[in-house]
Amino acid sequence: MKVIIFCGGKGTRLREETEFKPKPMVEIGGRPIMWHLMQRYAHYGYKDFVLPLGYRGDVIKQYFHDYKTRNSDFSIDLATGMTTVHNEDACLDWRVTLCDTGEETEKGGRIKRVAGHLGAGPFMAAYGDGVANINIAELARFHQSHGKIGTFTGVRMPSRFGTVSTDHAGNIESWEEKPLLNQFTNCGFFVFQPEFLDYLSEDEDCDLEKEPLERLAREGQLAMFRHSGFWQCMDTLRDHQLLNALWAEGNAPWTGGLGG
Repeated sequence: MKVIIFCGGKGTRLREETEFKPKPMVEIGGRPIMWHLMQRYAHYGYKDFVLPLGYRGDVIKQYFHDYKTRNSDFSIDLATGMTTVHNEDACLDWRVTLCDTGEETEKGGRIKRVAGHLGAGPFMAAYGDGVANINIAELARFHQSHGKIGTFTGVRMPSRFGTVSTDHAGNIESWEEKPLLNQFTNCGFFVFQPEFLDYLSEDEDCDLEKEPLERLAREGQLAMFRHSGFWQCMDTLRDHQLLNALWAEGNAPWTGGLGG
């Protein structure tokens, strides 16, 4: 299956980092968060990526265009422009397709606009601004097992605040600091059958999480894969600092032994 990595958003809540680059290019431990996410998929054998570009897509294009020389020792003949990479084993065997899909296009429209690069089978998709220690192979097997058009991954989020239960007299019955909420939230790891493309349009305002997924749910064609492990999005500067601190401490759960 090919993997779509959404990377067209502007990341306005992380303006300290995203004024000159798209949010998926914000770094954790010297590598873009998108790279960490792609490493997770590649570990399970999914190495064919489709990137629908939007805001500052040129930065992502340049990063992958120069990837081999950025991450290897090389010699360049200034007379001919010929480049020789010396440690080819340091290079990745990924295939990355980069497609301009419009700066203002919502995620549903971006999927539809790259449909010609997805092939005829099922495909995966993921938000480009979060990391998790999710088992991608188990996600794929779960999707294949239920026979529905779509699968999303759900996580239980902790409450932002502690909760207290009392009786009518005000006596404390329980005190719990930031408990896990009972409801699940979508953490942005999807698998879709090709029929899902019929639920989408190339319109800029085709928002994946609204009409398309709501319609799948109404029709009984959407299932949830439960992930009880680590997941963290990078919406704010605080999130960015947290993820970099985990990396610096050697405690980055999303690597899951994949290596840095």
